[in-house]
Amino acid sequence: MRCVIIDDYQDVARTYAAWDSLDGVEVTSVTEHLDPDALVRALDGVEIVVAMRERTPFPAAVLERLTNLKLLVTTGMRNASIDLAAAERLGVTVCGTPSSPHPPVELTWALIHALTRHIVTEASSVTWQRTVGSDLHGRTLGLLGLGKIGTRVAAVGQAFGMDVIAWSPHLTAERAEPAGVHAVDKATLFETSDILSLHLVLSETTRHIVGHAELASMKPTAHLVNTSRAGLVDTEALVAHLGSGTIAGAGLDVFDVEPLPADDVLRHLPNVVATPHLGYVTEDNYRRFYGGAVEDIAAWLAGDPTRTLLPKDPDV
Repeated sequence: MRCVIIDDYQDVARTYAAWDSLDGVEVTSVTEHLDPDALVRALDGVEIVVAMRERTPFPAAVLERLTNLKLLVTTGMRNASIDLAAAERLGVTVCGTPSSPHPPVELTWALIHALTRHIVTEASSVTWQRTVGSDLHGRTLGLLGLGKIGTRVAAVGQAFGMDVIAWSPHLTAERAEPAGVHAVDKATLFETSDILSLHLVLSETTRHIVGHAELASMKPTAHLVNTSRAGLVDTEALVAHLGSGTIAGAGLDVFDVEPLPADDVLRHLPNVVATPHLGYVTEDNYRRFYGGAVEDIAAWLAGDPTRTLLPKDPDV
């Protein structure tokens, strides 16, 4: 039986788990990103695929061409790029793996510091100071979303002496209070945040939840940070407001097209710090991802799949 790990760009997946414990399974990895046709060719005759997050989509049109595929493992427990209904219809079992909320929290703060202290500019010169950084202590950290990641980002902000506020469509004061966070309305979040960090799940109701009106209401000294999903922000609006100076800058780890094209304007705006979707890319998280994938495969081979992902009931 063959197992292929895809999008293993760093060629490290096989070093983070005991793949050799899977008796009778030949494990290989693909280190380049593949378009749909190349993906189907690479996976011809393959029964098991391990996918890294949402780097490669598996819509129905692709799944239908992978006639030997029986098990699709995605790292993490959520993957919007897999058509779960099509997988179920085609008899493909889809499983997830453990993951940690800590790496994206840490990257969020790396981007915040890079923006507020002009780290990229100063590191590229290392002469006398060329910029004047802005303080975090005493400023307002706004969180669009207060789940597992947002709550941890809030705790770090509080350690820096920041006032932390939050809003999301279903956030209540009772839910925010245990985290020491003040729940506000959406308008207040955008109007008063000095740092606005996004931590929402992307859905049809949250897509472009940050648009022209929201960005226009922000302080001209404010920074926006997005380590969640690109679709939460209207990118065209963001580019316009960054270019006009409506907001001071943006730290971005997620983009509408990944990898970000070489000619994309976001690569060239001086007030943008961009990273190539590094939020989950750490050693410990890779051990969780790939160790979990081995567990999933072993359980499936034993006839008892674990951490299965099923399509949502359309009536719910």
